Amino acid sequence: SAVCSQSAVSVPRDFEGCSTLRKYLGQLHFLQSRIPMGHGQDAAVPVTWTEIFSGKAVTHEDIKYEQACVLYNLGALHSMLGAMDKRVSEECAAGAFTYLRDHFPHSYSVDMSHQILSLNINLMLGQAQECLLEKSMLDNRKSFLVARISAQVVDYYKEACRALENSETASLLGKIQKDWKKLVQMKIYYFAAVAHLHMGKQAEEQQKFGERVIYFQSALDKLNEAIKLAKGQPETVQEALRFTMDVIGGKYNSAKKDNDFIYHEAVPALDTLQSVKGAPLVKALPVNPTDPAVTGPDIFAKLVPMAAHEASSLYSEEKAKLLRDVMAKIEAKNEVLDQFMDSMQLDPETVDNLDMYNHIPPVLMEKCAALSVRPDTVRNLVQSMQVLSGVFTDVEASLKEIRDLLEEDEAQERKLQELLGRVPPAPGSPPGLAEVSKECSKYLELHEKASFTNTELHRAMNLHLGNLRLLGGPLEQVRAALPTPTLSEDDKQVLQNLKRILAKVQEMRDQRMSLEQQLREMIQKDDITTSLVTTDRSEMKKLFEEQLKKYDQLKVYLEQNLAAQENVLKALTDANVKYAAVRKALAEVEHKWNTTVQTLVASYEAYEDLMKKSQEGKDFYTDLEGKAAKLLERARAACQASEAHRQQLLERELKKQPPPRPTAPKPPLQKKPLD
Repeated sequence: SAVCSQSAVSVPRDFEGCSTLRKYLGQLHFLQSRIPMGHGQDAAVPVTWTEIFSGKAVTHEDIKYEQACVLYNLGALHSMLGAMDKRVSEECAAGAFTYLRDHFPHSYSVDMSHQILSLNINLMLGQAQECLLEKSMLDNRKSFLVARISAQVVDYYKEACRALENSETASLLGKIQKDWKKLVQMKIYYFAAVAHLHMGKQAEEQQKFGERVIYFQSALDKLNEAIKLAKGQPETVQEALRFTMDVIGGKYNSAKKDNDFIYHEAVPALDTLQSVKGAPLVKALPVNPTDPAVTGPDIFAKLVPMAAHEASSLYSEEKAKLLRDVMAKIEAKNEVLDQFMDSMQLDPETVDNLDMYNHIPPVLMEKCAALSVRPDTVRNLVQSMQVLSGVFTDVEASLKEIRDLLEEDEAQERKLQELLGRVPPAPGSPPGLAEVSKECSKYLELHEKASFTNTELHRAMNLHLGNLRLLGGPLEQVRAALPTPTLSEDDKQVLQNLKRILAKVQEMRDQRMSLEQQLREMIQKDDITTSLVTTDRSEMKKLFEEQLKKYDQLKVYLEQNLAAQENVLKALTDANVKYAAVRKALAEVEHKWNTTVQTLVASYEAYEDLMKKSQEGKDFYTDLEGKAAKLLERARAACQASEAHRQQLLERELKKQPPPRPTAPKPPLQKKPLD
């Protein structure tokens, strides 16, 4: 037995190590059934193991503590081997932790508390379900099935998160609790995004284009939350999130564009669509410590008779049956409660969220602080844009003058042609005007394109200038620019009532958990082996019935707690109906508040870009101004040469014409003499 114990302490980290732990666990059960080595019994010996979280050595004189530690290590080893044989190992780990939670006291050490074990179980099941999700996507399974598998991953991690949020768990885990919770919440949002991505794909297959948009939008929102929570995670995680963002972002943009321009379907609110119900395809594999196929031969078979221990095992099964019956009722009510609360989407801590309006958010304070040490920000931007406008105007004037010169030259050329009576240009016309015209057209085209960009740049500057002035001004003005909700006394009363009922819901949850914990601890401590030794076999059933009556009071309390749920949820429903208008108003103000903050931040972040584009504009127009000025000089010279050439032609034509012939004088008419 000592050799067996030593082997179990230093097992190899492979599947052979799992086999060794299972064999040792079975032999411990065989030993326990024959020799009184439990807590307070005659043959009890000290058993020492080191706690995981504190690193402290913990000793109990109880063979069940040895069994519990071996089970814990079995679960831990299976979870480590998950990388080699993912789903099965995670299910084995969940099975080991489940058996440990349901069959052993939780007071042995902090790492065996009910909440820690529930956390481990749901983490293992969540990771096992993740493996199935990955396989279902690789196998191109139907979108709705993939969505349900992913939704179940979310459910497992939500259970894990509830265990992490328990105050007892938080105190046990210390600093790592926040990191674990953040990671689990990141996974919840990530796999919720995957679920809605595939619900969107299903909507696409069913040609429900409005539903497709809202599912993809929801997937995008949840993925953004996951990305926020993933800060500090390894690069592999960041890369996976970026890849998923590319997929979901592309899907959403395409779906929205198609719906806006082609299908024009109404986009329903997400809460009007049926929620995705998880499909649990993994389970905690059951542990049977005395399975001969696992334990090998019973090395204590010949030590003592088994009659009393067999009877004790029967009583343990009666207790287990009682626990299963109670837990079935609790879990059914919990499922209804969880689904109800998820559908309500009511968080007691953020029901009104009024505190956020009392402060300028840190991201905005950061921008205000940055502008406070750069007081010339707005002036520099305005000056830069004024310089750009001046150069722009100079270029426009030069190009207009060139165009006017060319048009005037063309007009003079037409007059000359009309006068001379010929259309083709006269030989010997001065060169250069055609090149000037061609180059002017090129510059006008560049100017026209740049003019649009310049207009957009001025529009952007005007858009952001007021916000930049606001950010650079007193903080009181910034705070005044942020929207704040206005609640009437009735609205405040509605909020208070809702908070009160939400507190009742939490009180009901806490009481239920406490009663369940009391029942489990009572069952764990309930050992009637001593009584069984002196009881006749024919009286066993009666003894069991008498012993099980000790649980009646706890069962009554639990029944009352479960029965109260219907009334509490009805009151919450009524309160939520009254809260709807307040909620809508608060949501609208919060949306405006977030939009205002984002707009102000965007204006700050746009400053450097505006300055850069302004400088690029100045450089472009300065270069174009130089070219336009040179072209203007060439145009003037070419037009003068053209005008001189026309004068020469006109003079030449005039010389070619003969002088007018003199007209012979007509003889005077003879007058008739008077008689």
